[in-house]
Amino acid sequence: MFKIFSILIFLGINVIFKSAIAQLPDFTQMVEDKGAAVVNVSRVQKNEVPEQMTEIPQMPEGAPMDEFLKRFFQGHPEFGGPGGVPRESKSLGSGFIISDDGYVLTNHHVVKDADEIIVKLSDRRELEAKLIGSDPRSDVALLKMDAKNLPVVSIGSADRLKVGEWVLAIGSPFGFDQSVTAGIVSAKGRSLPGDNYVPFIQTDVAINPGNSGGPLFNMKGEVVGMNSQIYSRTGGYMGLSFAIPINVVMNVVEQLKKTGKVQRGWLGVQIQDVTRELAESFGMKRPHGALVARVMPNSPAKAAGIRVGDIIVAFDNKKIEVSAELPPIVGMTPLKKNVQMKLIRQGDSETIKVKVGLLPEQEQIRLAQDTKPGEKINKRFGIVISDLTSELREQFQVEKNGVLVRQVSKGPARDAGIVAGDVILQVRNNIVRDVADFDKIISSLPAGKSVAVLIQRRGSPVFLAIKL
Repeated sequence: MFKIFSILIFLGINVIFKSAIAQLPDFTQMVEDKGAAVVNVSRVQKNEVPEQMTEIPQMPEGAPMDEFLKRFFQGHPEFGGPGGVPRESKSLGSGFIISDDGYVLTNHHVVKDADEIIVKLSDRRELEAKLIGSDPRSDVALLKMDAKNLPVVSIGSADRLKVGEWVLAIGSPFGFDQSVTAGIVSAKGRSLPGDNYVPFIQTDVAINPGNSGGPLFNMKGEVVGMNSQIYSRTGGYMGLSFAIPINVVMNVVEQLKKTGKVQRGWLGVQIQDVTRELAESFGMKRPHGALVARVMPNSPAKAAGIRVGDIIVAFDNKKIEVSAELPPIVGMTPLKKNVQMKLIRQGDSETIKVKVGLLPEQEQIRLAQDTKPGEKINKRFGIVISDLTSELREQFQVEKNGVLVRQVSKGPARDAGIVAGDVILQVRNNIVRDVADFDKIISSLPAGKSVAVLIQRRGSPVFLAIKL
């Protein structure tokens, strides 16, 4: 009797075990069908090192002269600085083929500053690829190989992806080609520091250096994301991986194919989350929306009448629950589109229209954020200027006329050698009296020609040539 009972228990456990196994996903067919469209991407950079020395002298870690020697040898022409002979360095990433005539997607950071890009296919062929375009903000790059009849992936939709759904990644972690890992979607719409325009998919799929740029598949074998980042305290996988939604990726791809660059919508506000305490102070029943902390000068938000203290709760008929949801929605909105925006102002609900503008370069945004009252940005020069008060005239030894350069960003002014603290006195033989006069003169200057600019630096006049 006991023996029969034991057999029944064993059979019951075996059935339960087999049932549990049957419920686990089987990725074998998907890997066979889609694995050939996943590639290894190598970036080659040609560094200069001397013929007589290819190594920096090794010192014990933390030795007093260790950092000094590294900087000296890396910067000296006789020891690996400018003037040496070319030496190649390589880095590895992943990618996937989206068309049978050779278009390949990968991360921007995988191919950044590459002198040569090599794509290794699953059949071990190695082909050189041309960079069609790259977008640092979304971390997406589009490559093109000269090939035909290539295997391709199927493009899905990240919008239909659900938290808890199984997903699969294929890539080349640490150079190990065609490595397959699986997990589930942990969250959607994640905002990471410095990546305001990408609503990341968070997964627990094992991603490591070398997986960057590889595809994230759903259970239908469709690409729903591009693996991009990990959160780690060690440099390796710790259970938090982030992928760019394929909808964002393909929007970037279409723009890169057409123009080689990406344009995004811009509102021109600095925002923050609405906390429980803030919601109570604004008379809201619950915390939601994006609280406007600052409105940029000369921005679409300023033109539309958006004010500091407004809470944006919907943009183009899309609800805004947390502030991180707003930038990606605005970024993907077509330029110059008139959009309805719902907001809460002093406890009352209002609807206003805003015309979406073009997102400026990051340097221009930084300048706008740092600009103080009385200062003005001149985009053509890439500088922030202000009028001279009597105290400033005495400090900079300027009797009359001129404008003070407060900040300099990437652009013609920086290229010409203008720095913060310079006073611009003349442009193309036109005397600069104040900020308004300067803007008027600059707006009439032709592009592509050098213009003489007279500045005063530390009490001495200096002419510089600026090409706009």
